[in-house]
Amino acid sequence: MYWGLAMQFFVRTLLICLLIAVNTAAAQAPVPSAPNVGARGYLLMDQASGQILAANEADTHLEPASITKLMTAYVVFKSLEDGTIKLEDQVPVSEKAWRTPGSRMFIEVNTRVTVEDLLQGMIVQSGNDASVALAEYVAGSESTFAELMNQKAAELGMFSSNFENSTGLPHKDHKSTAADIARLARAIILEFPEYYRWYSQREYTYNGITQKNRNALLWRDDSVDGMKTGMTDAAGYCLVSSAKRGDMRLISVVLGTKSPTARANDSQALLNYGFRFFETRLVYPAGDEITAARVWKGDQELAGLSVRQDIYVTIPRGSYDQLQAELDLPDRLVAPVEPDSQLGTLRVNLAEKTLAEANLFAMNSVPVGSLWQQARDSVLLWFE
Repeated sequence: MYWGLAMQFFVRTLLICLLIAVNTAAAQAPVPSAPNVGARGYLLMDQASGQILAANEADTHLEPASITKLMTAYVVFKSLEDGTIKLEDQVPVSEKAWRTPGSRMFIEVNTRVTVEDLLQGMIVQSGNDASVALAEYVAGSESTFAELMNQKAAELGMFSSNFENSTGLPHKDHKSTAADIARLARAIILEFPEYYRWYSQREYTYNGITQKNRNALLWRDDSVDGMKTGMTDAAGYCLVSSAKRGDMRLISVVLGTKSPTARANDSQALLNYGFRFFETRLVYPAGDEITAARVWKGDQELAGLSVRQDIYVTIPRGSYDQLQAELDLPDRLVAPVEPDSQLGTLRVNLAEKTLAEANLFAMNSVPVGSLWQQARDSVLLWFE
């Protein structure tokens, strides 16, 4: 009898240990390698966290072809934002715009077209004529507009890019990288959601001519809602894609593939990989108290600390419980403390790798306390 009970206990204990071992192994299992992508350069990024999930030759200079029009659109969106132009503005079509070779929306010389129509002709139909017309309207000339493109690129941290025109037509000094383009795509999605919707349009009609969006993933995958294709003989076939499944949005960039089918298949493979093996979590919402810091010689003892922007991390699925927060706070904090005072740093780590870092700011002011409070804390500080 006792032997039987002992055996039952042993078996149950062994099963529990095996389950723990299996669960631990599952939680710590490495993410498999990214798909084998035939692009000259590619990158997969989470939009919320900005974390890179897969990349190859992502910092290599490559010709972006019509992916350039993402930057053209960004500069126009900025002009709309600051009020220097409006969607309903009537843009004169110059002979240069009308004669620009390559893909077209078929605007006619010496006519006027609204900014909104030109944007959709550029975004959906990839019209080079629309790109030049917008550039001339915003900056006076395409060359001056290219200077604006490079200014905005620098502001976004796209330090490996240089733009010589608004269309992406070949030029020896016109270049970008997969990493820079992903950064630009993320900025458009974050800053201009009201215009981003145009990137999901499957077709657009202007001047009686209907043209389909060349992004094949808009028909293949319902989660894909952007962004832009590109192709020249030198650049190959390029595609920037963005997809949202649940609360997670990914951006993929593939540059220099060999065919329209290859750029779509490679992009789909990267997106599927990211959604299958990773998850994105909001770990610290902006404005929520993360911790409280002791304030000496103030009229109150504590100042709540928070971050100013939502902190997201993208992690292998199943590893959320392994995240660790690290706080770097000053040894002694003496009043006065203002709400905009930077009072430390927050880091979110996984397996000793820092995934996110942000400054901590005081949530409330702490004025200098009374003479009694100052004297009391002066004494207490002697023992600290």
